Amino acid sequence: MEMRKLLLSAVATLILAPAAASAADLRMPVKAPPAPMPPPFTWTGFYIGGNLGGAWAHHNFNDNFFNFGFDDGNSSGVFIGGAQVGANYQINQFVIGFEGTFDWAANNNNNNSTGVLLPGGQLVRVTSNDTWISTAAARLGWAVDRALFYFKGGGGWVGNNGFTVTDVNTGASISTSGNNNVSGWLFGAGLEWAFTDNWSVKVEYDYLGLGNRSFTVPVGAPFPRLVGDTFTTSGNTNVQMVTVGLNYRFNWGGYR
Repeated sequence: MEMRKLLLSAVATLILAPAAASAADLRMPVKAPPAPMPPPFTWTGFYIGGNLGGAWAHHNFNDNFFNFGFDDGNSSGVFIGGAQVGANYQINQFVIGFEGTFDWAANNNNNNSTGVLLPGGQLVRVTSNDTWISTAAARLGWAVDRALFYFKGGGGWVGNNGFTVTDVNTGASISTSGNNNVSGWLFGAGLEWAFTDNWSVKVEYDYLGLGNRSFTVPVGAPFPRLVGDTFTTSGNTNVQMVTVGLNYRFNWGGYR
């Protein structure tokens, strides 16, 4: 009898043990798989944006008739604003790209030219105002995650309303007409920071070295003593710009 009880107990244990183990397993919490790591950030992509800032122009004027030259000094800063478009491609931490910009200069008196006293007591003032600035340049940068330190180099074009020659004694003046654009070389540097995957802000400094322009006083000008005189911009003729910009980048194929 005792042997029979032991045998029944052993059989019951064998039958119930797997069920008890399964029930215990059901009570055990199941861990979720770890979340995938977010893809690394990249500067690669095409972008568009806008910018605001200030510009300072510098002109040297030379005269070939009375053989004098004078410097109008650095202009008071003028407001500029416009847009930019470009593209980046990131290789490890190197970022290469290309950018074009266009900005309007909000001014009608972009210089501080002083009058020059000519023989005979005639006081003459020459002015030349820049109205818009356009650039096209390659960019080379070093990315530190979402911060991009970069240099840029290329060329630029400045729209200019030409020369105005004024006889300060009488108030008579004459100005050029037609196309007065001038071109030059560009060098700049900046810092850009991406505050989201697609939006970034930047601050940038650019130096635009310009070529020469000339204006010959025509027959019929209101000051006959200057007819045939040629005024030329030369020397350290430049425009310097400091801008803050906002860009939106369209990623090429998402992340790297």
